[in-house]
Amino acid sequence: MNDPTSTPGPTADAHQGLHSGQGALRGEHPGRAAQPVIKVVDLAWLEFTKPDLDRAEAFAHDFGFTAAARTDDVLHLRGALAGPHCLVIRRGPASRFVGPAFRAADAADLDRLARATGHEVRTLTEYGGGRVVDLLDPSGVPVRVVHGVTEQPARQLQQPLVLNTGPTAARINATQRPPRKPSQVQRLGHVVLSTRVFRRALDWYLQHLGLIVSDFLYLDGQRDRGPSMAFIRCDRGSEPADHHTLAMHLGPDTGYVHSAYQVADLDALAAGGAYLRERGYHHSWGIGRHIQGSQIFDYWRDPDRFMFEHYADGDVFDNTLEPGWAAMSASGLAQWGPPATRDFLGTTPSPGAFLQAISALREDNEIDRARLLGLLKALSK
Repeated sequence: MNDPTSTPGPTADAHQGLHSGQGALRGEHPGRAAQPVIKVVDLAWLEFTKPDLDRAEAFAHDFGFTAAARTDDVLHLRGALAGPHCLVIRRGPASRFVGPAFRAADAADLDRLARATGHEVRTLTEYGGGRVVDLLDPSGVPVRVVHGVTEQPARQLQQPLVLNTGPTAARINATQRPPRKPSQVQRLGHVVLSTRVFRRALDWYLQHLGLIVSDFLYLDGQRDRGPSMAFIRCDRGSEPADHHTLAMHLGPDTGYVHSAYQVADLDALAAGGAYLRERGYHHSWGIGRHIQGSQIFDYWRDPDRFMFEHYADGDVFDNTLEPGWAAMSASGLAQWGPPATRDFLGTTPSPGAFLQAISALREDNEIDRARLLGLLKALSK
């Protein structure tokens, strides 16, 4: 059980110019709360609504999910590793992202979170069961924290290929023929959200869910105004966790940017991407390797334009690493791979994007003219 009165352990700077450009300056955001209410251990699932569940299930199969349960009104999707379902798609009048659900470490954490927020613990009556506390983050995104959800047993996993590397031949008298088929999704890795109230949203997740920052990005020339993006992981103490379970960035829109799903290796990712291309799906960006998180990535759009990522070989950190700090830029998103596309960056000119920017500038939030120009400059570099 998490002790909300405990203080964080010592931190270390292991970036060494590889994980990120530099560490924090004096007085900058520490990247964690001193006494969080609870410490969630992982993402549980993401929820969407879509009017056509058959089309949603067809894409899910082609992307590499397995249906865990299906009714006329809701589809539950899972990965191959043991655990709860990782996507919930409900029938609704429009395609939209609803919000994420995070897993609490134990039942007492739900009670503690409910008391701290003035909410109640409810019983989930649909597939998977369990208990839940329903919250709203400062951006207005519904956030669920769950415990006791039924976990499904592992399925047979797609195995990484045996590789001959340099002078080491592990594969003799055998060829490589990765099958052209869907990449098997092993699990949900992370979700990325955009918000107009970045600092408030960041502090809310760190304080209420006990998440900790792996990397901060800031706008060139505006570091003194604080970070504009954070890659945030679960605090599991000495047990390593994904480099980021949640990432958030300051932007004129609010809500879902993309979600990411682990696959076996580069060949599974590439062969699965070839399969998706043959099936006519829209490729957004990839294949490449990220800097923050180090994942090999490939990004795709589903039929409703939601972005989904296959990834492999991501970083995992324990709770001793301090946040890295680096300037935000489009070219700084990858170590290698093709340049980031307008589709991925969300910079394709459109009336909708223009109206979002105007709306953001008129509201009381963290978007002003300098921040907006800084974001546009970062995404063009």
